Amino acid sequence: MKQLFVIFYQLISRTSTDFVRYLYHEIRWDNRLIMITGARGSGKTTLMLQYIKEHYAAYSTEALYVSLDNIRFSNHTLTELADEFCKMGGKALFLDEVHKYPTWSTEVKNIYDSYPDLKIVLTGSSLLELYRGQADLSRRSVVYHLRGLSFREFLRFEYDVAMTPVVLDDILAHHTELAGVLGEKIKPLPAFHDYLAHGYFPFYKEDTTGYHQRLLATLGVVLEVDLPTSEHIDYYSIGKIKKLFAILAGLVPYVPNISTLSREIGVTRPTLLNYLYYLRKAQALMLLDKEATGMKQLAKPEKIYLGNTNYAYALGGERTDIGNVRETFFFNQMSVRHAVTYSRDVDFTVDECYQFEIGGKNKTSRQLSGLQNGYLAMDDIEIGIGKDIPLWLFGLLY
Repeated sequence: MKQLFVIFYQLISRTSTDFVRYLYHEIRWDNRLIMITGARGSGKTTLMLQYIKEHYAAYSTEALYVSLDNIRFSNHTLTELADEFCKMGGKALFLDEVHKYPTWSTEVKNIYDSYPDLKIVLTGSSLLELYRGQADLSRRSVVYHLRGLSFREFLRFEYDVAMTPVVLDDILAHHTELAGVLGEKIKPLPAFHDYLAHGYFPFYKEDTTGYHQRLLATLGVVLEVDLPTSEHIDYYSIGKIKKLFAILAGLVPYVPNISTLSREIGVTRPTLLNYLYYLRKAQALMLLDKEATGMKQLAKPEKIYLGNTNYAYALGGERTDIGNVRETFFFNQMSVRHAVTYSRDVDFTVDECYQFEIGGKNKTSRQLSGLQNGYLAMDDIEIGIGKDIPLWLFGLLY
C-alpha cells in the first residue's frame, strides 16, 4: 500500500491544472460511482489526477489513484486494496485502466455495496461495455465518455486562446460575429490546419514530429490488446479486423458494399458487421447511419469514415485527401453533441433538421437548392456570410 501512495504522490506532483478537458466540468463528481471511458491517449488519467489535486490536500491519504495494470494486482485483489484503504480512513478510490483487471466489475460492485462511505471513480477503454459481465453496474454508476480534443480545446492547449463552447444555433445565426471575435485573438486557418493534422489527442505535444508514428502504434495496441480483452475475441479475428481497417483506410469516405468486403476479408456478413462495430467502439472508424438510433451492431452503415482527421494524415501523409479530411472533421466534432445521419441530398443531416454540405472556399450552394435549413461548411475562409459558414467554427461546439 505504501508503494502505491508513493507512485500516486509522484504523479500528482507532475500534474498541471492549467488546462482541463471539457468533460471535467460536466462530470457530477459527487456521485459515489463514476465511470469515464475513452480512447487511449484522450486524457482520462490526467482528468482524474487533476480532480484529486484540486479537491484533496497534498499528500492526503483520503484519496488514492491506482492503475490496475500495476504488478501488485498479479497477487493481490482489488477488494483487498479497498478494504485496507478504508481502514486507513480512505474516502475516494480512483481506479485507472479497469479493463486490464479481469474481475473488475464484480469486485467493484462488491466494494460499492460493502463500503457505503467510499467514493469510486473508474476509467476504462472506450471498448468497455459497462452493462456486460457478471456484475450489473448500470444501476449504480454514472457513465461519461471522453472524446479527443475539440478545435476549441486545441486553441487553448496550444495557443492559450480561451473561448467558451458555442451551441449550434448560435453558430448558424451568429457565425460572422463569432468568427470576428476569434479573429481578433488568432489567425484561425493556420491553427485549424495544424489541428487537423496533429491536434486531436493531447499527447501530440510530447513529440509533434513523431506524433503520427505514435498515434498508429497506439491504435495497434487498442486493436491487439484492448479489443481482445474487452470483447473476448481470438487473435485470428484480430488479424481480420486489422486487415479490414487497412482496406477501409484507403477508401474512406466509403459507401460500403458488405458482400464485397466480406469476400475480401474472408468472413460472413454478420461477422463483418461485428468487426465494423468493434472498430467504431475503438474510435478507429465512424459509421454514418440512416437514422440516429445508436450503435446497431447488425445494421449496414451508409458511409464509413476514419475516427478522426489525425488518422487520415498519419496514414496518408502528403497524399491525404482534403475533401475526406473536411467531412471527417465535421462528423467528428458535430457528433459529440448532435445526431449526425446520412442524407441523400447533401453530406450530412444534423438532428433530423439541418442539412450540411462540406467543401472548400469555392464550394457552391447548388446542392442546397430548395432546402430551407441547408448550410455550407466551408474550409479556407476566415469569415462567412449568410448560410456560408467557416468549417473551423464547428470545432467550437465542445
